[in-house]
Amino acid sequence: MFRTALRNVFAHKARLSMTALAVMLGVAFVSGTLVFGDTVVQALRGASAKNLQNVAVSVQAESEWAPDSEAGEGRSTALTAELVDRIRAVPGVASAHPVVNGTATLAAQDGRPLNADNSWQNLATNYAPDDGADGRDSRYPLTAGRGPAAAGEMALDRRTAEKAGYAVGDTVRFAITGPTLTKKLVGTVDTDDPRVTAGGTLALFDTATAQRLYLEKGRFDELAVGSEPGTDNEKLARAVGELLPAEGVEATSGARLADEQARQITENTKGLTRMLLVFAAIALFVGVFIIANTFTMLIAQRSRETALLRAVGASRRQVVRAVLIEAALLGLAASAVGFALGLAIATGLRPLLNTGGAGLPDGPLVISTGAWAWSLVVGVGVTVLSAWLPARKAARIAPVEALSTVDQAPSKPGMLLRNILGGLLAGGGVLTMLHVSTRTDGADLGMIIAAFGSVLTLTGVIVLAPLLSRPLVLLVGAVTARLFGVTGKLAKENALRNPRRTAATASALMIGLALITGLNVAGGSTEAALEDATVRGLTADYKVSYAGFGGIDPALAPRVAKVPGVAGAAPLASSSMDVRGEWADLTGADPRQLGEVSDLGFTSGSLTDLGPGKVALSDELAARTGLSTGDAFTAALGYGADPKKKTLTVVAVYRQTRAFGDAIGTLDDVLPHADGGKLDSVLVTAASGHRTSGLDQEIRQALGNSPLLQVRNQEQLTKAESGTVDEMLNMMYGLLGMAVVIGVLGVVNTLAMSVFERTREIGLLRAIGLDRRSVRSMVTLESVVISLFGAVLGISTGVFLAWTCGSLAGSALPAYETTLPWGRLGLYLVLGLAVGILAAIWPARRATRLNTLRSINA
Repeated sequence: MFRTALRNVFAHKARLSMTALAVMLGVAFVSGTLVFGDTVVQALRGASAKNLQNVAVSVQAESEWAPDSEAGEGRSTALTAELVDRIRAVPGVASAHPVVNGTATLAAQDGRPLNADNSWQNLATNYAPDDGADGRDSRYPLTAGRGPAAAGEMALDRRTAEKAGYAVGDTVRFAITGPTLTKKLVGTVDTDDPRVTAGGTLALFDTATAQRLYLEKGRFDELAVGSEPGTDNEKLARAVGELLPAEGVEATSGARLADEQARQITENTKGLTRMLLVFAAIALFVGVFIIANTFTMLIAQRSRETALLRAVGASRRQVVRAVLIEAALLGLAASAVGFALGLAIATGLRPLLNTGGAGLPDGPLVISTGAWAWSLVVGVGVTVLSAWLPARKAARIAPVEALSTVDQAPSKPGMLLRNILGGLLAGGGVLTMLHVSTRTDGADLGMIIAAFGSVLTLTGVIVLAPLLSRPLVLLVGAVTARLFGVTGKLAKENALRNPRRTAATASALMIGLALITGLNVAGGSTEAALEDATVRGLTADYKVSYAGFGGIDPALAPRVAKVPGVAGAAPLASSSMDVRGEWADLTGADPRQLGEVSDLGFTSGSLTDLGPGKVALSDELAARTGLSTGDAFTAALGYGADPKKKTLTVVAVYRQTRAFGDAIGTLDDVLPHADGGKLDSVLVTAASGHRTSGLDQEIRQALGNSPLLQVRNQEQLTKAESGTVDEMLNMMYGLLGMAVVIGVLGVVNTLAMSVFERTREIGLLRAIGLDRRSVRSMVTLESVVISLFGAVLGISTGVFLAWTCGSLAGSALPAYETTLPWGRLGLYLVLGLAVGILAAIWPARRATRLNTLRSINA
C-alpha cells in the first residue's frame, strides 16, 4: 500500500501541485513566525548581554522630582558622588562608571529633526573615562576624534553622525525639553544598545554637563560596577547593597540583571509572535479547504481504482492508510519547501516592522529545533487530517457501487444534517454578535465574546455555504446565461452540480475576504472617528507644540502672533482636574482668542461667559458628574501629589472634542497649575493667502526652530492620530493577503481537477459543435461564478462582524460610527471577478487542448 501511495503521488503530481503550494505557504508563515520570534529574542538578549558583559553589579537609582534643581528635567536621585566613592572602596570593586540618563533629539545638518516621533529612542548619557584609560570610556569605543571633556563638547554614535550628515568639528543642534542647544562634535563612538542600532540616536556629554542637563550636580541615575578577577559577583552585590540607602537605590548583580532583562524581552515579544501565529493559523485553516477538496476529488476520480483494490483483497483500513500516506508524503515535501520559504519571511519581517518604529535589533537568524519540528508537524498534520475524512468516505463505498459510477451528489440526509448544524452555529454566532453590538465597553470580556461570536458566525456560514450557494449561484448564473448564452448556462450548471465542492472552493476565498472586509470597515471607521475627534471644533490652520513632554514658554507665545501672515493665535495650557471623583483634562485659553481658532458646539452658554472661576464643561463630563450650567463645584487642580483646591462655576456646556479636552477655563486660572507652568500649544489661524506660503517654517524660525518643535496643519494632526492605526492595518492587510492568495489557489486547483474529471464530458461537447473558445469561456465563467459567490459571502459576513463589533470602541471613541467604504467594497467585488478570470487561465487552457476523440474514450 505504501508503494501504491507513492505511485499515486507521482502519477497525480500536477493535480497535487496547488495543494502542495497551499501547504507550503501556510507552513512558511508558521516557520517564518517561529524563526522570527527566536531571532528577535536572541538578538535582544545578545545586545543586552553585550551591554552588561563588563558589569558585575548594577546600582540603579529611582528619580524624584527636584523643583530647585538647575536641571532642565528637574530630576534628582539618591545616588550621590559620595556614595559612588564609598562603593569604589568596597573590596573586589575594580571600576565604577557613574551613569546619567536622558534623551536628546537632534537636528540634521539640513535642519530636519532626527527621529522626533520616537524620542524615547534618542538616548543621551555621560561619557565617563576609565581610570588610567587616557580619557577613553570602554563602554563606547571611539571611531573618530575623542570623547567630550568640556561643557561645549559632545560626541555621537557613528550611525547617528552619518545619518545626520555630521563630521568631527561640526556644530550639532539638539533639544532636550524645548529650546535649541548647540555643541561642538569632538568624536564618534560605537554602541551595541539595541534602541540605537534599531534606528535611535545616541548623544554623549561629559559628566558635569550631563548632570546640568538632566540631574542635579553630583547625582547619578546608575552605577556600573566592574569586579576584580575571581570575585563572587553575588556577594559583591550584597556588599554594595549594605552601603545603599533604604529606599530609592538598588544593587543587582550583572548576571541577575541580564536574566531579568532576558525574561522581560521574552515576555515583551510574545504578543507579536502570537499575533503572527494567529495569521498563520488563518492561512492554514484556509488551506484545509483546498486539501480536503483536492483529496475528495482525487478519490472520486480514482473510485474505480479503489474498487479494484478492494476487489482484490485490500481492506478499508488499507485504503484509508494509503490515502493518508499519500497526504503525509505531500505534506512532508511541501513543509520542507515551506520551511525554507519561512526563513526568507523571517529575514524580511524585521526591516519591515522597523520601518514602523518597532526598534528591533540586528542579529543572525536563529533556527531552533522547535521551529523546524513544529513546521513539519503542522504541515504534515494539517494535510493528513484534511485527507482523513475523504479517505474514510472512499473506503465506505462498496466495490460494485464504485465500479458503476464516478461522482455522486451528496445524499439528502447528509445535506439535511449539515444544514441543521450550520443553522445552529450561524444562529448562535449571529445572536452572540448582536449581543456584542449592545456592549459599550472595550474590556477584555467584551473582546473575548466578540472573538467567540466571530468564529462561531464564520464557522456557521462555512457549514451553510452549500445551501447558500444555490440561490447565489443561480442569481449570478442567470446573468452569465443571459450575457454568454449556452456557455454561461453550462458554467452555472457545472457550479451547481456539486454544491459541497463549490462551497468548499468559495469558502477558502470567503474567509480571507471576510477578514479583510471586517478589518477595513472597522479600521476605516476608527480612523474616521479619530479624525473627527482630533479636529472637531478646531478651525485653526496650525497647531504649534513640542514633541514629548516639553511645553512652550508662555513668553514665546507673543512671537507667534507677530509672524507676518498670522491672523490669530491662541495659547493653550492644560491641567488635570478632579471633580466629584472624575478625572478630567482642563484646557485654559483666552476666550476671545479661542473664539478665533475654534467653532465649539455649545448646548448652553458660550465662550463669552468664561471668566475668572468660570468654566465650560463638555457634555460627556457634565453627564458623568451630574453638573449643569449654573452649578458650582470644588475641583482639585494640578499634577502631582498636592493638587490645589479651587471653586469653579459651570457657565457653558459644549460637545466633547479631543482638541479642547473635557473642560475649558481661562488661561489665568489654568496656567499656574500646568505642568512646569508652560503652555501645551498655540493654535494659529493664517491670514488669507498665507495658508500654503510656508507660514509653518516662519513660525518655526520665530520660535528658535527647535528639533522638538512641531508646527502641524489639520491634515498632519489627523495623520498623527491615525498613523498607528494605518500602520497596523497595512500590516494586517498584508498578512491576511496570504489567506486570499491561498483561496485563489483553491479556485485554480478545483477548476483544474474539475477539467480532469470532466474530460469525457468536454470531449462530447466538442464533438457536438462547442469550439475551443466556447470551452475556454465555459471554464472561465464557472470560475467567475464560484469566485463571486465567495466574494459576496465574504464581504457580507465581514461587514456584519465589523458593524456588531463597532460598539466596543464606544468608550474610547464616542464619535465612532460604522462607516462603509463603498469604494473598497466595490473593489473587493472586482477583485472577486478578477480572481475568477485569472484562476481559470490554466484550467481553461488545459481544457481547450484536450483531444476530442481521446476525451470521449476516457
